Amino acid sequence: MSGTRAAARVGHQRTAPAAERAWSADPYADALRAGRGPLFLRRDDGRLLPLDVERWCAEADAADLEVLGRCEGAVLDVGCGPGRLVAALAAEGRRALGIDVSEAAVARTVGRGGQALRRSVFDPLPGVGRWGTALLLDGNVGIGGDPVALLRRLGRLVAPGGLLIAEAVPRPEVDERVLVRVTDARRPPGAAFPWARVGGPALVRYARAVGWRVEDEWSTEGRVFVALRGE
Repeated sequence: MSGTRAAARVGHQRTAPAAERAWSADPYADALRAGRGPLFLRRDDGRLLPLDVERWCAEADAADLEVLGRCEGAVLDVGCGPGRLVAALAAEGRRALGIDVSEAAVARTVGRGGQALRRSVFDPLPGVGRWGTALLLDGNVGIGGDPVALLRRLGRLVAPGGLLIAEAVPRPEVDERVLVRVTDARRPPGAAFPWARVGGPALVRYARAVGWRVEDEWSTEGRVFVALRGE
C-alpha cells in the first residue's frame, strides 16, 4: 500500500462517520442556511448544550478579532463552521483555509469569500507540517471526543514552533467525554457521536502531555482561550 493510500485509510479510520453524518444532516445545515438556531447538542443524559449559531453566522466579533490578531503565517481553521474567521482573515489579505465535515458550512464559508474544504481534521490535508497557526474555537476541542488525539494531530499539522489557539469551556472544572446528538429540539435528534468538553486547566494538561508549550491564556467576553506553541 502506498504512503498516500495508507494515510488516507488512517485518516478515515480516525474520522467518526456518525459525527460527519450528524453535522451534515438537516438540523445543522438548516440552521446555517437560516443563520439562526435554536440548535443543541443533546447529551445521553438528556441535557441540552446550546450551539451559538447566530454568533457563528455573524461577522467576527471583538473576541474573534483578538484571536485573529495573534495568528501567525497561514492559518488553518479546524471546524470552520460558516466561516466568519476565514472570511475575516481573507478580507485582510491573509492566507487562511477552513476545514469542516459539513457541506453547508463549507458552502457558506466560500460564499463569504473564504477558502474551505470538506474534510475532517484527521483526513489527509494540504500543507501538513507547514501551517503557521491552527485555530480550534467554538467548542471544536470536542472533535472526536479525545482531546489528546486531537491535540497530537494538530501538532503534526502546524510548522515547527507553530501556534495553536484553542478555546476552552468557560468553567475550569469541566473535563468530560460524552455522547451527543445534534438536534433543533423539534425533530428527532440525529445519530450519537463522541464529544469532549474541557475547561482551561484540562486543556493545558492535555496539551503539555503531547508536547505543546503554553504561551498565553486569556478571557474575553466570557470566552476562554489558550495559545499553545509547538516544538
